[in-house]
Amino acid sequence: MDHSEKVEAYYEKEQPFKEAIGILRELAIKSGAGETLKWGSPVYTVQGKNIFGIMAFKEHFGIWFFNGVYLKDSLGVLQTGQEKTKAMRHWKFRSAEDIDQNAVLAYMKEAVKNQEKGLEWKPERTEHTIIPALLKDALESDPVLKESFGKLSPYKQREFCEHIETAKQEKTKQRRLEKSLPMIRKGVGLHDKYRS
Repeated sequence: MDHSEKVEAYYEKEQPFKEAIGILRELAIKSGAGETLKWGSPVYTVQGKNIFGIMAFKEHFGIWFFNGVYLKDSLGVLQTGQEKTKAMRHWKFRSAEDIDQNAVLAYMKEAVKNQEKGLEWKPERTEHTIIPALLKDALESDPVLKESFGKLSPYKQREFCEHIETAKQEKTKQRRLEKSLPMIRKGVGLHDKYRS
């Protein structure tokens, strides 16, 4: 099944917001963005860059704008995402009747124009990676592991550190460390299997 068939399957799937997300899809197509499927959901792109996506959940559905921080949001409808996604903004709906088609299309077109202008959030780079204590101990006790970790790109080192450090419980941190060590030894990044 290719991307277009997968997108069709997403919109054809029986679920409470099927009609409503179909309306958003029609508007997305009118915006001039290309349609694809990423992370199991329809995503709309310009010049190969993700602009916005459409997704349905149990209690709501909506549009998420990848660089929504640059939208004017004259209606005050956009919500911010998580701390990690500083640029992303969401517009949530609870029914098809909530969709103001002219306003939604205007937001989508503005997002497309912003991308064409090159407005794109660049995450702040940290000076250096802070290695969590558990990982630091493992590296200090194993010179081969330490050498392998040193050969990883700073980005991949940071991914491992954040993966371990963001766990709330110690046992989860330990489990994540145990999963990470063989990957580090092999020189494999935490998310390499998802990268093309």
